[in-house]
Amino acid sequence: MRFAQSEPRPLTISGCLRARAWVALGGALVVLSGCDKTDVGAAAERSSAGGPSALVTVVTAAAKREPMGIAIEAVGTTHANESVQVTSKASNTVVAIRFKESEDVERGAVLVQMDDAGAQADLAVAQAALARSRSQYDRSKDLASRQALSASDLEQVEATLKADTARVAAAQVRVEDTVIRASFGGRTGFRQVSVGSLVNPGTVITTLDDIHVIKLDFTVPETYLFVLRRGLPIIAAATGLPDRKFQGEVTNIESRVDPVTRSIIVRAELPNLDHLLRQGMFMTVSLQGDVVPTLMVPEEAIVPERGRTYVFVVANGVVQRREVRTGKRRPGDVEVVDGLAENERVVVEGTQNIRDGTAVQEAPIAMTRS
Repeated sequence: MRFAQSEPRPLTISGCLRARAWVALGGALVVLSGCDKTDVGAAAERSSAGGPSALVTVVTAAAKREPMGIAIEAVGTTHANESVQVTSKASNTVVAIRFKESEDVERGAVLVQMDDAGAQADLAVAQAALARSRSQYDRSKDLASRQALSASDLEQVEATLKADTARVAAAQVRVEDTVIRASFGGRTGFRQVSVGSLVNPGTVITTLDDIHVIKLDFTVPETYLFVLRRGLPIIAAATGLPDRKFQGEVTNIESRVDPVTRSIIVRAELPNLDHLLRQGMFMTVSLQGDVVPTLMVPEEAIVPERGRTYVFVVANGVVQRREVRTGKRRPGDVEVVDGLAENERVVVEGTQNIRDGTAVQEAPIAMTRS
């Protein structure tokens, strides 16, 4: 028996594509069946972590307590301990000058003599009237004791006596005002009048300065108000006196802060026994607050962010991002008031490459900077 042989059907395009898909799927299954699941997971973990090379190298420093005092630099102007302009109280003529320019004088020393002829005459008249009133009072008092004078008449005589006594005192003051004396011990200035000059009230004859002690006024920003106190030592220097340092102390602090400059005036006193310092000199001032142990970190460790301050603390090779509160500063260092303990290590180089939880390795500063 012969069977009829069927002719092969032609392979269509869709059938060809289905065949190829089945072949590809079968090949993929064969490859995956030959892989270990553990090897695939480890490879993925190494790919994400980067292996041992993922450790970030950073430079750290320990937070240490160091003695620190706020240093303040300022400029100020000197003033004499006492300073006056010597003037006359009344219009008069200068008859004698008893001082030399730039001379040290004692308190009460005669500086200038004025014409006292008129004042002496007025004094003599007042004294004569006083003598007459005193004599009349004595007689009236005797008469009153014998009931020969009324009490009211005696009171009137007594009032006249008191008035004449006051006139004598006033005349005596005018006589004394013709002699101008030093009101305190100090150094005289330039002479502004000559013998024969007519001076009026307020006319400057000379100046008188007590410069045994110099007052130095300078301004300090109000942010340093907590440092200032009486007795705080200072060191001052003047450009006109090179290689000289003058030591003194704060004696007074202004009660008000200037609302415009936000600064406060501080006054210090400097001994000036050799009289090198003069009134009106420009001086630079250095003062330092009380030195106290302060927890300090390098300023490179501080990371400001959105109005807050952070540091990266390294413990057991892992970084912890921690918020801190800072205080005083000095070149290169910042005080940490809260948020950090002594001897904890903080990152000072490499903060831009790390975040909270990053594994790090610490490197010596010399290696990172070489």
